[in-house]
Amino acid sequence: MEVILKQDVANLGYANEKVHVKAGYARNFLIPKGLAITATATNIKVLAETMKQRSHKEEKIFKSAEELAKALNNVTVKIGAKAAESGKIFGSVNAIQIAQALKEQYNFDVDRKSIHVDQEHIKELGTYKAKVSLHKDLHVEIKFEVFAE
Repeated sequence: MEVILKQDVANLGYANEKVHVKAGYARNFLIPKGLAITATATNIKVLAETMKQRSHKEEKIFKSAEELAKALNNVTVKIGAKAAESGKIFGSVNAIQIAQALKEQYNFDVDRKSIHVDQEHIKELGTYKAKVSLHKDLHVEIKFEVFAE
């Protein structure tokens, strides 16, 4: 079944994109949650007109994302955490803390939902990498260092 996504859906597609999914997934999840609409001829025409109007705005957004990517390219974020003498952290480091550290240290405003940490849970001191999705076609890898406070 062809649907048009109204919002970004993880592992499926981005907003205003036409994707093919199983009928049950569309009828039972995507459409009731307001994440997608069926890809009828009328909806496809509306999507084409919308995309035509947004193309200029998208260029500006992509250029600003490229500038941010260049700035983030050689950045190492330092995150302080309480830790035991063995190097284990009390708790874990997550995307929220990385986003806050980027804002505090470099004044970069990055959405926490666009930050994906390579490992699921960071529970030790050290240097790690995270992937930041600035645009659907633009991803940057940043380094972050977890140190004991």
